[in-house]
Formats: sequence, C-alpha cells, structure tokens
Amino acid sequence: MAQLSGASPSLNAAGARWRGQAAMLSARLPSLVIAAKRVAQSVLHGVHGRRRAGPGQNFWQFRPFISGESAAGIDWRRSAREDRAYVREREWEAAHTVWIWIDRSASMRFISPLADVSKIERAAVLGLAAADLLVRGGERVGLMGLTRPLATRGVIERFAEAIALDERLGDEPETLPTAGPLKAHSKAVLIGDFLDDDEAIRRAIYALSAEGAEGYVLMIVDPIEEAFPYRGHTEFVGPNGATRLRAPRAQSLRDEYLTRLQRHREAVREACAARGWSFAIHRTDRPASAALLALRMRLEGPPTQLSARGA
Repeated sequence: MAQLSGASPSLNAAGARWRGQAAMLSARLPSLVIAAKRVAQSVLHGVHGRRRAGPGQNFWQFRPFISGESAAGIDWRRSAREDRAYVREREWEAAHTVWIWIDRSASMRFISPLADVSKIERAAVLGLAAADLLVRGGERVGLMGLTRPLATRGVIERFAEAIALDERLGDEPETLPTAGPLKAHSKAVLIGDFLDDDEAIRRAIYALSAEGAEGYVLMIVDPIEEAFPYRGHTEFVGPNGATRLRAPRAQSLRDEYLTRLQRHREAVREACAARGWSFAIHRTDRPASAALLALRMRLEGPPTQLSARGA
C-alpha cells in the first residue's frame, strides 16, 4: 500500500517529517477529545451499565419474590405497597478489562482529497469514544502500552494526555501492538490500518490471544485506498519516505492492486476468525458514530465472526 506524493524524501527528512507529524497530532488532541465526546454521546442512549443481576451497589430493578428464595432479599418498603413481596435486585458490576490499541504509525497520517479527516484522527476519536462508553458501561479500560486500566469518567482526557506525552518523546510508534498475552477474560480493541505483512499481523493477533482474550480488529481505510483513481504518470511514496514507485500508466496497476488489497484483507479476517476475534472495516468518509455503534454492539454481544464489510 503506497501513498501518493510529489517527491521521495531522504531517511533523515522522513524522521524530521515524523516528528513534525507527531507534534501536529498533539496539537490536534484537544479538538479530537471534543469530537470523541460528541460521538460517544451520540450513541450513549441504550447504554445502561451491564444490566445483569448480581452483587453491586447500583439499583437495577424490583422483581416479584420467588418461592424458595431467602427472605433476606425482600424489599419490605416496596412490598408494603402491594399484596405481594418484591426483591430489590442490584446491577452486576464485575468489570472486565478492555485494552484499546490505537495505531499511530506513519501510514496512519495519510489523508486524501476524498476524506475529511486523516486515518489517525478517526482512529483516535473512535478509540477515545469507545473508552468513554466502556467506562460508562462498568468496564475498566486501558490504553495498550500507555496506561493501566482505568474506570474513571475522565478517561478520554486521561488517554489523550497519555498519547500527547508519548508523542512528545519523538519515537515512531510500532505499526502493530507488541504487548504480551492478555488474560483470558479481558478484551482487546485494535484500531489501525493494518498494512503490515499478513504473517506479522497474524503473529500479533495470536500473541495477544494466546491465553484466550477476546479481540476486535477495526481496520481504518481512506476511501482513495479502495478507489485507486490514479491515471497517467504517478509517483507513489511509502509512508516512511524510504520507498517509491514511479508508474508511467498508473491505471494499469489498478486491477492487480485491488486483487492484492482484497487478498490482504481476507488474510487479516482469517487470522481474526482463527482466534474467535471479530474484524470490520471503517472508511474515513463515513460517520464515526456508525463505526462506534457497531463496535459497541460487538463488545456487548457474544464473540462472533463478522464479515469484513464494516461500518
């Protein structure tokens, strides 16, 4: 997957460009925080905690007393208003841990004329908004490699601060998560463009899921990556600036490119399915709220093997 550019910079220039792009992301974080809150709020309706009976402090519902149950669970004040006994149930609050990974590598900075936001901006908004919804739903959420699991309502600001601090360190992030195996009852949400080698992606997924953790891979794509509208003499430059391809007739590459793109996506989908993980695709010219709603439904429901045609 190459990106279009007018020139191919040297490695030193590429490093300087990365530092400049990192600074740009840090500068954009305040507006991305606002966008994440707005998107989270747009899908917040219907999120009412875990809503399962069990130990906890929050009231869930009254239900009729069932013969054979312990009388200790009866709410006598509520029962006094009617001619039957009622039990006061509390909401189940045994929180799991959800780990979110946001790809901040060089290829994620790409934005084409067909999109309003870059891939990294959309990934950041979705990751931060998902963290907010998960915390509101009773989960503990950690930013993989950057924070411990948190359960605070200020999770968006905390995560944005962790990202900004990491960006200021100036090192180019890894293109794939490198954490060790996650615990069996935890979940992973990986958001990125996943343009690495098929085998490298498979190894990363297998490493994270080695102890049975559930996972959700959301591939972020710019619409031009699917359209490939290039014609005539075109120079394609890799995201790190170190590789380039000059095509006298770019349109002649389209069919082979689209075939390889589909083959790559199928390989990622199969790697996810082999571990019981879900896989979906989100284009940056589509609403972030649609992708977040789909992600929320996957996190709340049982593990499924989903089609690659995502929000």
